[in-house]
Amino acid sequence: MRLHTYEWGDPDAPALVCLHGVTGHGERYLQLAEERWAQTFHVIAPDLRGHGRSGWEPPWDFATHVADLVETLDDLGLEQPDWVGHSWGGRLVLEVAAAHPERVHRAVLLDPAIDLLEHIAFDAADRERGEPVFDSVAAYVDTWATPSTDRVRMAADLERYFDAEDGRVRRRTSQDAVVSIFRELAIPAPPPETLTVPTRLVYAPAYGLVREEQLARYAGRLDVVEVPGMHNVMWDAFDETAGAVERFLENPRAER
Repeated sequence: MRLHTYEWGDPDAPALVCLHGVTGHGERYLQLAEERWAQTFHVIAPDLRGHGRSGWEPPWDFATHVADLVETLDDLGLEQPDWVGHSWGGRLVLEVAAAHPERVHRAVLLDPAIDLLEHIAFDAADRERGEPVFDSVAAYVDTWATPSTDRVRMAADLERYFDAEDGRVRRRTSQDAVVSIFRELAIPAPPPETLTVPTRLVYAPAYGLVREEQLARYAGRLDVVEVPGMHNVMWDAFDETAGAVERFLENPRAER
């Protein structure tokens, strides 16, 4: 599938492909792109299968998502971009790096769902069985924001992602896809030896998604940076996250 994409910056600048998490969307990177990264990069962020304005049809396994990304890269004429992936998007970056290392120049993982403990994956899947309809964007922010969340950034992001429906708002996701993806995340991640490109891990220790045993497993393969706040690092630690990515990719025209 050729995915729907959002783009910011000079099309002739080095490409930076950004992947969102489960229930997210490509425009989650709009603020990071417009305020920071698009000054240096051509930022490209797809809506992944089952999300946003891309197709929602099955299957929703890792192999299919990787194939979608490769097809989209080919259509855009991108040979070996840099990659950023948040949460499930971080796991997909690891999957692309394992299956197609020649398509990855460098990678940044933002609080990635490397692999989930089985009970956590299945609990998350069960929570997503209902229709993704909410009273309002403000109500959604009130429910899910943490004390460290920049609520203004969160609300501005979500205003782009919810459709009005009978006085309420609906998230633009396939719930069948979301349930399937959370279950897929219990499958062990690619082994560390498949990660052969320079990779930075930016994570929020307070949230606990990235576990100590994962850090130990990938020791020597990851450059690790800690940021404050919780899982949505683009809302909880915007400047720290933007800067950590920029410093790692400070030479975007490096030999490819």
